[in-house]
Amino acid sequence: MHVIYIDADACPVKDEVYRVARRYAIPVKVVANAALRVPADAQFELVVRPGFGSADDWIADQAGPGDVVITSDIPLAARCLARAARVLGPKGVPFTESDIGSVLAMRDLLAGLRQGGEAAAGLGGPSPMTAKDRSRFLGKLDELVTAARRAHPTRAK
Repeated sequence: MHVIYIDADACPVKDEVYRVARRYAIPVKVVANAALRVPADAQFELVVRPGFGSADDWIADQAGPGDVVITSDIPLAARCLARAARVLGPKGVPFTESDIGSVLAMRDLLAGLRQGGEAAAGLGGPSPMTAKDRSRFLGKLDELVTAARRAHPTRAK
C-alpha cells in the first residue's frame, strides 16, 4: 500500500493532501513534533515525534518506493529520495534525484552567508503561498500519486 507522508509542522497544504488522498483512497501519515488536528477518519493518522529532527527521522525511516513525501525540508527530501520515495514541496515543485544535489548546495551556501553575517538581500525566506502555488501543488501531487501507483502497484506497507 502506498502512503503519503506529510512533514506537517509548517505545512500549508495539508487540506490539499487530504483531498487528493481521499480521491485515491491512500493512507496519510501526518508527522509532527506536537499534536495537531487531522481529519477524523481512519485513512489519516497523526504521528507525533517530539524533539528536534525526530519527525524528519521517522519519515526518512518509513518512506520508500511508491510513497510520496510532502516537505519543504531539503535534507529530509534528499533522505527520502535516497529511499526511492517521491518528494514534493508545498508550492508544487518536486524534488528529484537530478536536482537535489544543487538544491542542497544552494541551501548550504545561503546558510553559510547568513552565519558569516553576509547580507543576502532579497533572500529572506520563502514567498507567501498563492492560489497559483496551491493549484500547482494539487496538480503535481495528483501526478506523483498516479506515477507512484503505476510504478509500484502492489507495494505492501
